[in-house]
Amino acid sequence: MTTKLIVGLDGAEPGERALDHAKHLSKLIGDCTIELVYIIEWSPYSFQTPEENAMRHKRNEQETKTATERVISPALATLKAEGFKANGRVLHGDAAELLNKVATKEKAQQIIVARSKESGFAAKLFGSVTAKLVMSAGVPVTVVN
Repeated sequence: MTTKLIVGLDGAEPGERALDHAKHLSKLIGDCTIELVYIIEWSPYSFQTPEENAMRHKRNEQETKTATERVISPALATLKAEGFKANGRVLHGDAAELLNKVATKEKAQQIIVARSKESGFAAKLFGSVTAKLVMSAGVPVTVVN
């Protein structure tokens, strides 16, 4: 049975650290697939004008295309060139919730993310994505510093 590792990418250096850890684990495990997930944060509770709502679908498509081209596709190409089995996707919504949903759907054994950079008022009010994920995930979560 193939082990599946979910890796939350952010398009920055912390996500690269999470991916490096997943590659290390994959080598130790053997039969393993790395599932890359890039989340474009979106909240249904944000206030938008009717014009912004009308443009949302088009904007989501463009954001997905950009994230795929800049983050997911290059990471997948590198992983596959290095001999890893990997898949990737870009999603819109709450990162903690979606990472957990992907892990459940894929029957993953672990989620790997990097420590969140959130600080200040937003982190105090809403909590960090990493903290929410650790508290709510249905599978073990590894947080890479």
